[in-house]
Amino acid sequence: MADAVTTPVWSNSSGPLNRKSTEDNLNFMKSYQPRNKEVKHLRILLHGPVGAGKSSFINSVDSALRGIVTSRAETDATSGEKLHPKDHQSFYSFVFNDIMGLENNADNGVHVEDIKLALRGHVKDGYKFNPYGPLTKNDQGYNSNPSLDDKVHVLVCVVPVSSVSRLDDKVVQKLREVRLAASDLGIPQLAILTKVDQACPEVRSNIHNLHKSKKLKGQVEQFSAMLGIPIKSIFLVKNYESEISTSDDISRLILTTLRQMTVSLLRQTVFPQAVKCLYQCFSTS
Repeated sequence: MADAVTTPVWSNSSGPLNRKSTEDNLNFMKSYQPRNKEVKHLRILLHGPVGAGKSSFINSVDSALRGIVTSRAETDATSGEKLHPKDHQSFYSFVFNDIMGLENNADNGVHVEDIKLALRGHVKDGYKFNPYGPLTKNDQGYNSNPSLDDKVHVLVCVVPVSSVSRLDDKVVQKLREVRLAASDLGIPQLAILTKVDQACPEVRSNIHNLHKSKKLKGQVEQFSAMLGIPIKSIFLVKNYESEISTSDDISRLILTTLRQMTVSLLRQTVFPQAVKCLYQCFSTS
């Protein structure tokens, strides 16, 4: 049965009722600078199950910022790859860290303990994750003295929207464990539900139907209840995959989501001791 899409049934800050223009978001990202001189960039860590679209989202951000479809991040990355987006003149003041996906088997995928170490800045950029054992203090990829710049400032969970109801219980438990560790550190968290066009034919035919879909609304609500992430912090995104040129509608959703990551520190209603310094570091003028 086709999903009803006649009128908007829900919206968050990336929805059509409140979204900023692509140009406005681009100008915001170009002007964004951390206040603390010890911090060169906002570090955003993406995590989620295998095949979630983490690397594809990074490539899509790069494409939206440049205005051309690019593919710099490996879509099957097993290392702690870092991508630092740039425009034609200079680098933006944020970086993405992409890591191996989570799996239900203990001997496959990234270890939760490795993600916890990454949150605290103990994983060096470029470290190749080992599915057979977590990083230890004796390993070459271990950063024993992380700076504020090395630590994760925003954690983003990435999951295909059509997989929400089919997530393995063990993977869900790992996602919850990572979320709890980030909460203990006071790290702001968001979620991206990808591959919306594959989950909803009406969205595939017209991206403007994104926030009119009752099916997608239900998936967002289910994911929110599953992990405890507020609905306002869950964003529906279509990545650039088979496209050969960028689209203003797709880029607007991607850049609005990116902007929310960037300002998420400012929207904390409670400021634990662990994030007071981060808030001061990334407040905008």
